[in-house]
Amino acid sequence: MELKYALKQKDESKTAKAMIRDANMSPKHAIAIASRLKGMNVDKAVKLLEKVTELETSIPFKRHNTGIGHRKGVKKGKVGRYPVKAAGRIIELLKNLQANASFKGMDPEKIKLIHIESQKGVTRKRRKPQGRWKVWRTTFVHVQAVGKEA
Repeated sequence: MELKYALKQKDESKTAKAMIRDANMSPKHAIAIASRLKGMNVDKAVKLLEKVTELETSIPFKRHNTGIGHRKGVKKGKVGRYPVKAAGRIIELLKNLQANASFKGMDPEKIKLIHIESQKGVTRKRRKPQGRWKVWRTTFVHVQAVGKEA
Protein backbone atom coordinates (compact mmCIF):
# COMPACT_ATOMS: atom_id res chain seq x y z
CA MET A 1 0.00 0.00 0.00
CA GLU A 2 1.43 3.34 -1.03
CA LEU A 3 1.27 6.19 1.45
CA LYS A 4 -0.15 9.34 -0.10
CA TYR A 5 0.85 12.86 0.83
CA ALA A 6 -1.35 15.93 0.57
CA LEU A 7 1.39 17.99 -1.15
CA LYS A 8 1.91 17.10 -4.81
CA GLN A 9 5.46 17.69 -6.06
CA LYS A 10 6.68 17.69 -9.66
CA ASP A 11 10.29 16.92 -8.76
CA GLU A 12 10.49 14.68 -5.69
CA SER A 13 14.26 14.21 -5.87
CA LYS A 14 14.81 17.57 -4.12
CA THR A 15 12.40 16.92 -1.23
CA ALA A 16 12.34 14.58 1.75
CA LYS A 17 9.16 13.21 3.30
CA ALA A 18 8.15 11.66 6.61
CA MET A 19 4.83 10.55 8.06
CA ILE A 20 3.37 9.32 11.34
CA ARG A 21 0.15 7.34 11.11
CA ASP A 22 -2.21 6.55 13.99
CA ALA A 23 -0.29 8.49 16.63
CA ASN A 24 -1.98 8.55 20.02
CA MET A 25 -2.03 12.30 20.66
CA SER A 26 -4.53 15.13 20.66
CA PRO A 27 -5.61 16.35 17.22
CA LYS A 28 -5.98 19.89 18.56
CA HIS A 29 -2.40 19.93 19.83
CA ALA A 30 -1.08 18.47 16.58
CA ILE A 31 -2.87 21.17 14.56
CA ALA A 32 -1.47 23.95 16.75
CA ILE A 33 2.09 22.60 16.54
CA ALA A 34 1.87 22.11 12.77
CA SER A 35 0.69 25.69 12.23
CA ARG A 36 3.59 26.97 14.38
CA LEU A 37 6.27 24.92 12.57
CA LYS A 38 5.28 25.70 8.96
CA GLY A 39 8.18 27.30 7.08
CA MET A 40 10.75 26.73 9.84
CA ASN A 41 14.14 25.10 9.56
CA VAL A 42 13.99 21.53 10.91
CA ASP A 43 16.82 22.09 13.44
CA LYS A 44 15.09 25.17 14.85
CA ALA A 45 11.79 23.30 14.97
CA VAL A 46 13.34 20.43 16.95
CA LYS A 47 14.93 22.88 19.41
CA LEU A 48 11.58 24.69 19.84
CA LEU A 49 9.73 21.44 20.53
CA GLU A 50 12.39 20.33 23.02
CA LYS A 51 11.83 23.61 24.89
CA VAL A 52 8.09 22.87 24.84
CA THR A 53 8.66 19.45 26.42
CA GLU A 54 10.74 21.14 29.14
CA LEU A 55 7.91 23.71 29.69
CA GLU A 56 10.14 26.67 28.77
CA THR A 57 8.33 27.85 25.62
CA SER A 58 4.66 27.52 24.80
CA ILE A 59 2.88 26.91 21.50
CA PRO A 60 0.36 29.64 20.57
CA PHE A 61 -3.16 28.32 20.01
CA LYS A 62 -5.03 30.16 17.27
CA ARG A 63 -8.11 27.93 16.94
CA HIS A 64 -8.91 26.03 20.11
CA ASN A 65 -8.18 28.77 22.61
CA THR A 66 -11.23 29.30 24.81
CA GLY A 67 -10.41 29.04 28.48
CA ILE A 68 -6.63 29.06 27.98
CA GLY A 69 -4.54 31.46 30.01
CA HIS A 70 -1.57 33.53 28.87
CA ARG A 71 1.80 31.79 28.79
CA LYS A 72 5.34 33.00 29.06
CA GLY A 73 7.03 33.22 25.67
CA VAL A 74 3.86 33.95 23.68
CA LYS A 75 3.39 37.43 22.24
CA LYS A 76 1.17 39.86 24.08
CA GLY A 77 -2.52 39.16 23.63
CA LYS A 78 -1.98 35.54 22.53
CA VAL A 79 -2.73 32.40 24.48
CA GLY A 80 -0.82 29.15 24.46
CA ARG A 81 -0.21 25.73 25.96
CA TYR A 82 2.54 23.18 26.48
CA PRO A 83 1.51 20.11 24.42
CA VAL A 84 4.28 17.83 25.71
CA LYS A 85 3.03 14.49 24.37
CA ALA A 86 2.35 15.77 20.86
CA ALA A 87 5.66 17.66 20.79
CA GLY A 88 7.56 14.48 21.61
CA ARG A 89 5.93 12.56 18.77
CA ILE A 90 6.51 15.38 16.27
CA ILE A 91 10.19 15.54 17.31
CA GLU A 92 10.43 11.88 16.25
CA LEU A 93 8.81 12.79 12.92
CA LEU A 94 11.26 15.63 12.27
CA LYS A 95 14.27 13.47 13.10
CA ASN A 96 12.93 10.86 10.69
CA LEU A 97 12.61 13.61 8.06
CA GLN A 98 16.26 14.55 8.59
CA ALA A 99 17.31 10.91 8.25
CA ASN A 100 15.34 10.57 5.01
CA ALA A 101 16.99 13.73 3.67
CA SER A 102 20.48 12.48 4.46
CA PHE A 103 19.62 9.15 2.76
CA LYS A 104 18.72 11.10 -0.39
CA GLY A 105 22.06 12.93 -0.27
CA MET A 106 20.81 16.26 1.05
CA ASP A 107 22.28 18.19 3.97
CA PRO A 108 19.97 17.45 6.94
CA GLU A 109 20.87 20.73 8.70
CA LYS A 110 19.62 22.85 5.78
CA ILE A 111 16.19 21.23 5.46
CA LYS A 112 13.26 23.66 5.62
CA LEU A 113 9.69 22.53 6.27
CA ILE A 114 7.65 23.45 3.22
CA HIS A 115 4.63 21.40 4.29
CA ILE A 116 3.50 19.96 7.62
CA GLU A 117 -0.05 18.84 8.16
CA SER A 118 -1.99 16.91 10.78
CA GLN A 119 -5.19 15.05 10.08
CA LYS A 120 -7.66 13.40 12.38
CA GLY A 121 -7.42 9.62 12.14
CA VAL A 122 -9.69 6.86 13.33
CA THR A 123 -11.53 6.86 16.63
CA ARG A 124 -11.33 3.56 18.47
CA LYS A 125 -13.76 2.62 21.20
CA ARG A 126 -13.34 0.42 24.25
CA ARG A 127 -15.33 -0.15 27.42
CA LYS A 128 -14.37 1.31 30.72
CA PRO A 129 -13.00 -1.16 33.26
CA GLN A 130 -14.91 -2.95 36.02
CA GLY A 131 -17.93 -3.74 33.86
CA ARG A 132 -19.15 -0.20 33.38
CA TRP A 133 -20.91 0.51 30.11
CA LYS A 134 -19.53 3.96 29.44
CA VAL A 135 -17.30 3.99 26.34
CA TRP A 136 -13.79 5.43 26.10
CA ARG A 137 -12.99 6.96 22.74
CA THR A 138 -9.37 7.34 21.68
CA THR A 139 -8.70 9.56 18.65
CA PHE A 140 -5.58 8.95 16.62
CA VAL A 141 -3.76 11.45 14.40
CA HIS A 142 -1.82 11.32 11.12
CA VAL A 143 0.98 13.85 10.69
CA GLN A 144 2.94 14.32 7.47
CA ALA A 145 5.90 16.58 6.78
CA VAL A 146 7.77 17.51 3.60
CA GLY A 147 11.12 19.29 3.68
CA LYS A 148 13.24 20.90 1.00
CA GLU A 149 16.91 21.81 1.07
CA ALA A 150 17.24 25.58 1.40
